[in-house]
Amino acid sequence: MPCYEFMGLRPVVDPTAFVHPTASLIGDVIVGPGCLVGPGASLRGDIGQLILKAGSNVQDNCTLHCFPGKNVVVEEDGHIGHGAVLHSCTIKRNAMVGMMAVVMDDAVIGEEAFVAALTFVRAGMIVPPRTLVAGIPAKPIRELSDDEVCWKTEGTHIYQELARNYSATFKQVEPLREVEARRPKVPLHNYAPKHEQK
Repeated sequence: MPCYEFMGLRPVVDPTAFVHPTASLIGDVIVGPGCLVGPGASLRGDIGQLILKAGSNVQDNCTLHCFPGKNVVVEEDGHIGHGAVLHSCTIKRNAMVGMMAVVMDDAVIGEEAFVAALTFVRAGMIVPPRTLVAGIPAKPIRELSDDEVCWKTEGTHIYQELARNYSATFKQVEPLREVEARRPKVPLHNYAPKHEQK
């Protein structure tokens, strides 16, 4: 994986985390246990600290950065969707930031809250726990149900399983020239929601 020391600070990646080789980690970046950092993600800790706590994920093409002396923190089981941008903000435990959303400086996304896809969370906004926000700029829409929080939690468990499977099976190869007979499917039994597993 491309990890770069900057001003004497070197990224830290827990051995149980998976960081895709096309992701870029620079400087003061800390990736905790069981985390997944997807392809093309940029975590640039050159003027502040970026922390991913246990079980969180930062998906493909996300950008994490901050103002000088500030931090980005994604707490335990945080879920950052494809293409999202986090800048000097805090994502609390088990919260989700949807695809292509932007969360600005000093914003706090409360525990188990959701930021809808394509939402702009303005600087300093505090999103209450278990609240859905959406829009440009973000506005509270409603409180989340237990079923919705359960759905999000199960989605994050899928990314935690992906981190384990990537660590165990991921390797660069040459592509096949044609589709093989009886081509296997990706085994999905580990990814089924817990309530659907038998």
